[in-house]
Amino acid sequence: MSLTRLNVHFTSRSDKTVYMTRTLLSQLDLSGAKTLRISLGKHTIEAPVRLIRKPGKHLYLSPYLRTKLMIPKAGLCYVVRDGANGVRLGPLVGVMTTSRTPNRSSSIRPYISAGHKRSFYFAFHPEDVNWASETVRGYFLTASGSWTRRTVPLPDVVYNRMGSRRSERLPSMEQLKERFQRRGIPIFNWNFFDKSEVYELLAGEPDAEEHVPESITGPTFQQLKEMLRKHRFVYLKPTAGSLGRGIMRLTYKPQSGYYLRYRRNGRNTVLHYKRFTELQRAVRLRTSSLSRYVCQQGIRLAEIDRCPIDFRFHLNKDSSNRWVVAGIGAKKAGRGSVTTHLRNGGKLLTPEQALNLTFGDRAREILEKAKRETIKLAEVIERKSKHRVGELGFDIGIDTEGRIWMFEANAKPGRSIFKHPALKGQGRQSLRYIFDYCMYLSKFRTGSDG
Repeated sequence: MSLTRLNVHFTSRSDKTVYMTRTLLSQLDLSGAKTLRISLGKHTIEAPVRLIRKPGKHLYLSPYLRTKLMIPKAGLCYVVRDGANGVRLGPLVGVMTTSRTPNRSSSIRPYISAGHKRSFYFAFHPEDVNWASETVRGYFLTASGSWTRRTVPLPDVVYNRMGSRRSERLPSMEQLKERFQRRGIPIFNWNFFDKSEVYELLAGEPDAEEHVPESITGPTFQQLKEMLRKHRFVYLKPTAGSLGRGIMRLTYKPQSGYYLRYRRNGRNTVLHYKRFTELQRAVRLRTSSLSRYVCQQGIRLAEIDRCPIDFRFHLNKDSSNRWVVAGIGAKKAGRGSVTTHLRNGGKLLTPEQALNLTFGDRAREILEKAKRETIKLAEVIERKSKHRVGELGFDIGIDTEGRIWMFEANAKPGRSIFKHPALKGQGRQSLRYIFDYCMYLSKFRTGSDG
């Protein structure tokens, strides 16, 4: 049965009847129906249905039916046939966040803005869920752009945008997500990835392994020394790190010794040691144990003005459940910086700008190849993950020969690349893809009858 859009209206009538236009009833193949079963999220009501003479696709609810159905607002949404004499309104999409009030978190507004005029899209904190009544006290955007709280049924789908690794590790959070699953509510982007977890997912996959630098989780200092002799420079990265925090670059030059680079108090620092034992002591001062670090092979990246560049590929699932590259940003490292992160002095470019400067006539070919390979990486990660993945951010490097390297995969990718004026449109599209994927997961699509 075809998916359609309708306008929901609230009336002041005191009866318990649903009023629908002829066009809408015909579209849903319900012209002869006397009663109607209406669902919103995980809540369902039944009511008599009567025809109202008006052009277009409209549905009218009395205060009684609005309250019983817990519909949060009037306006446009989707409707799809649901078995005999049944329809589903929605989708009702919950974006789960760390913030208890969205006014304190400007980062959540773009997600809700992308869908609130298309359906029922809201933000909520885990403590807003009432399992006894199977409801959620969520935050919705109003037409004026302010926030309003409404109690709604458990949603059709949950997008996990929890921003705190510490919160996600709590046993109560794991239990919460499992309870959604047990009630048949899809939840995607289950948790943050650790770097070692990503490497394990890609291990043994020929299409993926060739793009992953040699990496050792929890290396010994002897392994660190051997990696330096083999590759000349390596990175030590915290397995649960983000935004470049805690990363160290170690370099070995046979003629002069060892170098340690890191960022301290907002400045790039480089130290020189003649012997490996001296380097070892310096690393020990920076971290109590290497068990929480990954040692990764250094790659000679393409450079602009002698500064290496890498790329953030932002991937989303679309309405057909396929991976698409929603946006790409190129990051040029600051002079002497360990990473290309913008907070560490990096500069944001479009991928075309960066690749034209580094590869000239080969730029387009290399960019298209990188897109294909990152989609393959996403497909492998999704296939081997225990839980549903609908969005990924890849830190991708391209070496001087044009070979593609994957340094990190992020299940909760940031959006800093979309600050570039030329990438704002891609940023808006990536948010629309999230809503489209929620449409797919909640079965608001053609052929979802029954």
